[in-house]
Amino acid sequence: MSTRGVVYVHSSPSAVCPHVEWAISGTLGTRADLQWTAQPAAPGQLRAQCCWTAEPGTAGKLVAALKAWPMIRFEVTEEPSPGVDGERFCFAPTLGLWRARTSANGDIVVAEDQLRALAGASRAGESFAHAVDELLGASWDAALEPFRRAGDGAPVTWLHRVG
Repeated sequence: MSTRGVVYVHSSPSAVCPHVEWAISGTLGTRADLQWTAQPAAPGQLRAQCCWTAEPGTAGKLVAALKAWPMIRFEVTEEPSPGVDGERFCFAPTLGLWRARTSANGDIVVAEDQLRALAGASRAGESFAHAVDELLGASWDAALEPFRRAGDGAPVTWLHRVG
């Protein structure tokens, strides 16, 4: 059984780019030859993205490998597969790592127990709304959105792991 996903490296210093490629290659077991382009939202930084096919759980492995460079901004997605939820990870240097499960259409899935805990801990509507925003990754979306928009039209590299 396999699934698909995408690695978006929104910004990386040029000296780190080969290390990012090696990390992705090592995790996927196939050569990652990314097409690096300038990142207009961060002059002097580069961006790249690649699509991958591998077994479920690979997104988490990619994130573990990429976290070795805390100065890069990245996102990793994994599509749901039979019996396995999808995932979305976002990393921003000032915020750290955020992770959520995703549905078949890409929506963030918030579990019943998470909502119950929020409702029990929130004293007012505003604190509840803030906690929901954090569950949905609003801070990470706000931090990464300028880098996402700056990458519109960038080339995509497809990576497949065989076996």
